Amino acid sequence: MDLGADGWHTFWHVTFPAIRTAVVAGALLAFALSFDEIVVTNFTSGSEITIPKFIFNNMRQPRNRPIVNVVAVAVIIVMVIPVYFAQRLAGAGDTAGTATGAIPAPAEETAY
Repeated sequence: MDLGADGWHTFWHVTFPAIRTAVVAGALLAFALSFDEIVVTNFTSGSEITIPKFIFNNMRQPRNRPIVNVVAVAVIIVMVIPVYFAQRLAGAGDTAGTATGAIPAPAEETAY
């Protein structure tokens, strides 16, 4: 901002690239944990049927378990896609042990 950029440009070009992996990770955690909190979902959704309420209501009925299995697979697929992009965004392709990330071997000492 001291070089003349306004607040939005500073956020978009400096702050957001520094925190984007944390924002994506937080969004994925919030999405995943929302399926676990059926009590909170019951209190906050009212009479609307959400995915966690649908799964909870149909798990009690044995004849509807195949439907729940399909919904669960769809949810897993929906979760895998953002996780893949989050790993690409974070640069997960650079792992230790590859040629670029490996620790170089110590040089051999020669006696003169």
